Amino acid sequence: METPVLVAVAIVAAVGGLVLGLIARGMFASNSMKAASAEARRIEAEARTRQKELILEAKDEKLRMQREAEDEARARRNELSALERRLLQRDEQLDQRSDLLEQRDRKLIDRERDLDKTREDLTRAHQEQVVALERVSGMSADDAKGILLEAVREEAEHDAVKLARSIERRAREEADEKARDVIVTAIQRVAADHTAEHTVTVVHLPNDEMKGRIIGREGRNIRALEQATGVDLIIDDTPESVVLSGFDPVRREVARVALMKLIGDGRIHPGRIEEVVTKARAEVDLIIKQAGEAAAYESGVPGLPPEIIKLLGRLKYRTSYGQNVLNHSVETGRLAAVIAAEVGADIQIAKTGGLLHDIGKAVDHEIEGPHAAIGAQIALRNNLSPRIVNAIAAHHQEVEYLFIESPIVQIADAISASRPGARGETMDAYVKRLEDLQAIADSFQGVERSFAVQAGREVRILVRPEEIDDLTASRLARDIVRKIEEQLTYPGQIKVTVIRETRAVEYAK
Repeated sequence: METPVLVAVAIVAAVGGLVLGLIARGMFASNSMKAASAEARRIEAEARTRQKELILEAKDEKLRMQREAEDEARARRNELSALERRLLQRDEQLDQRSDLLEQRDRKLIDRERDLDKTREDLTRAHQEQVVALERVSGMSADDAKGILLEAVREEAEHDAVKLARSIERRAREEADEKARDVIVTAIQRVAADHTAEHTVTVVHLPNDEMKGRIIGREGRNIRALEQATGVDLIIDDTPESVVLSGFDPVRREVARVALMKLIGDGRIHPGRIEEVVTKARAEVDLIIKQAGEAAAYESGVPGLPPEIIKLLGRLKYRTSYGQNVLNHSVETGRLAAVIAAEVGADIQIAKTGGLLHDIGKAVDHEIEGPHAAIGAQIALRNNLSPRIVNAIAAHHQEVEYLFIESPIVQIADAISASRPGARGETMDAYVKRLEDLQAIADSFQGVERSFAVQAGREVRILVRPEEIDDLTASRLARDIVRKIEEQLTYPGQIKVTVIRETRAVEYAK
């Protein structure tokens, strides 16, 4: 009996709880709806307020833009008015100038008419004078002209003979000095300027496996070698070779010696690389010193300062157009000594200037400026003779010659550089120079054909005789020489030969 009662009580309690939950839920929902309604009314009120503010802001912006547009239109109107005034002023000025030009044209026409009339009067007066003179003298104008020309010719011949005798007498009095200047000036015509040089060195390897060892793990060996020597190592697909690239020839030589030692030793790692590069640098310094001393001894120039000896030795690793600069300097010193002996200049000064003329090339990659000026500064710093300093500074004609030895050094430098076989030249450049020579010769009127011969050292030109006479042929040769000097760069000198040939052919029948 108790169990059914308990069940009934539980059911009643559950129903009551459900009813209470529904009632509570309804009350909560009602409150939420009220709160939502209140929030909606608040948002609606704020929206209306914001709408009014935006409308006011839009009206203000509209008024501001209208004012700006009015101001801009007013400024444009003012600018257009000013421009219109200027255009009106220009039109008035142009009208005035047009009137002035018309007046000048009328004056010029009147002046030309007066000049024509004056010319006619002068011509008529001249004819009347000629007729009167012919009547008085009893000979024609052509006869009088012939007599006058003959008299002028005889007088000119007489004066020419007197002048020739005077020049010959003065030449005998100044023979020694004039002969020296003439010889120096004549040899100086072979001057040439070359600046090309090698900037790479190729090192041959025993096998291609050595490339990997030179590069090292993650490139550490090649980085260490480049940092220690200051030279770029180029390792490409070229079999069994490595290229050393750098503008400093001494650094390239140090890198080459160090790399050869490392290849021969076989131990290649950063620590070993630094040690070998240090030894290679000391070895190259010793070679440089010995080379400088040997060059000075061979040239017969003793007592040079140590700095000069070292810089002279550095030229052992410098080339120009394939010509070793140290050998070129020694040869220039010898040539300068021979020329100085012939013209009576100071042999020792010329010899020293010739040996040291390119000393600036040893450091021109480190110091800005032409190598002649750099070399002169080095010589001046080491208290060498002013004659030697000027010979070094002026050997490319960048400064004025102050002593007779200076052009001698410049001449010897040009002879050494331009003699056959002294400097290499690529086939393309050689062929291009021959083509340019012939093109310059063919560009002149009256030239029939031209030929560049003797490896471009002479150009022979055949001209049409009916268009070019003997005097014009001489003038043509000078004009071609002048154009070659202006447009071409070449070693030594180029001979221009103009050939004018006249043939008369008849047939006997």
